[in-house]
Amino acid sequence: MTVHHLNQLLLVCSLVLLIAVAAVRVSSRSGLPSLLLYLGIGIAIGQDGVGNVTFNNAELTQVIGYAALVVILAEGGLGTKWKEIKPALPAAAVLSLAGVAISVGVTAAGAHYLVGLEWRQALIIGAVVSSTDAAAVFSVLRKVPLPSRVTGVLEAESGFNDAPVVILVVAFSTAGPVDHWYVLIGEIALELAIGAAIGLAVGWLGAYGLRHVALPASGLYPIAVMAIAVTAYAAGAMAHGSGFLAVYLASMVLGNAKLPHWPATRGFAEGLGWIAQIGMFVLLGLLVTPHDLLDDTWPALVIGLVLTVVARPLEVFISLLPFRLPWQEKALMSWAGLRGAVPIILATIPMVNGVEDSTKIFNIVFVLVVVYTLIQGPTLPWLARKLELGNGTETADLGIESAPLERLRGHLLSVSIPKGSRMHGVEVGELRLPKGAAVTLVVRDETSFVPSPTTVLRRGDELLVVATDPVRDATEQRLRAVTRGGKLAGWLGAGNGPRGGNQGAGTSRSPGAK
Repeated sequence: MTVHHLNQLLLVCSLVLLIAVAAVRVSSRSGLPSLLLYLGIGIAIGQDGVGNVTFNNAELTQVIGYAALVVILAEGGLGTKWKEIKPALPAAAVLSLAGVAISVGVTAAGAHYLVGLEWRQALIIGAVVSSTDAAAVFSVLRKVPLPSRVTGVLEAESGFNDAPVVILVVAFSTAGPVDHWYVLIGEIALELAIGAAIGLAVGWLGAYGLRHVALPASGLYPIAVMAIAVTAYAAGAMAHGSGFLAVYLASMVLGNAKLPHWPATRGFAEGLGWIAQIGMFVLLGLLVTPHDLLDDTWPALVIGLVLTVVARPLEVFISLLPFRLPWQEKALMSWAGLRGAVPIILATIPMVNGVEDSTKIFNIVFVLVVVYTLIQGPTLPWLARKLELGNGTETADLGIESAPLERLRGHLLSVSIPKGSRMHGVEVGELRLPKGAAVTLVVRDETSFVPSPTTVLRRGDELLVVATDPVRDATEQRLRAVTRGGKLAGWLGAGNGPRGGNQGAGTSRSPGAK
């Protein structure tokens, strides 16, 4: 490759990234998951599009897809809050194991008896489409507040079910007879156990090291965190465990360890996650041949209907029977089983392994993901409101960002008050923040001022709250409680913030300063 060719390649890649970034804005307004727009960019560049680029290397796509998935899982784990996900772990674990088995069985039966696929191909498709994508779910639900139990289950499920699904797809795509079901269960249990143990160990050791080793530059901390997460994946995979589960758990440990320079680390990981998603979906769009999809559209629609209307509801309602969740929450989780990156990536495994009709499998999965994401994505907020899960039970959550003031042993919280917040109309003194926390600045209509205890907060306000390290979590809990329950939160059961507190929350003194 000459320098001229390199310059051309860099120009094309930068233009694709700029178009993809602009597509995020379109996605946020339309309610469609951005993955569809990225796939469209890849198709437009491909051999049936304006770019007329021919690309058919399934093995390279699989390798890059795996690498991108590692980054995406790492970013998701770093952003997962343990306190929010902990109550949902048992339900998510059952849904990710027993639920996957139900989904694979029902979907494979539909593919075999209704579409006429051989059992191996039917089982591969059933396993491939049994993995959900939380990024797709939350990209369309970001403006619809839901009970934390629902979001916790969906988020944990998406992080956990990739591992057993990958194991099943690889097993079904391997030449020779498929192992007995009890052998597969044993392999899945062993690989998950190895992956979980390695992920937790690497995450704990990495967090311990980063807290006790002073790196010479703050910019090295984000790189170190991502390197630790990738190490967890590699170690888990080389030990014949689930590398995907290892990287997710290691990242979750790191994300809840209160590491130095955390805002910079979180922003760096989020940027890498976006690049991974954009590159992966553009590449998958390049790999597909649009004029070959027509023959496989009908089978994809039938299998998708079985998956969406039969398999997913059975998976949710049967798996969650022991947890006695309201039927409304189960109904929403049934419809919220969006498919995204993982199914299309996993559909390249049978292509690489030379499975018969592997191209047909890839085309079916591709059409299924695109069509049913188009149907389910925009209708999720509507369904949440119809089930009364988007209104009344919880108001819109606060947008809170935290920057540690390490030398001062404190934290600076940036708080945005959304439209549906019950913090509207509450005076600063009525927030009853813990001792050691204070509202130091209010930004309203692009004008900033220092509030007094009687300053009335409004929708759209942005607050700067300084909190000492011991009360940082309690301060955030109290703010979230007030946005849900108003000034009486704590007495009326909305939230668990402290009932006492700092009546002089508007003073200019910074409690974190020493």
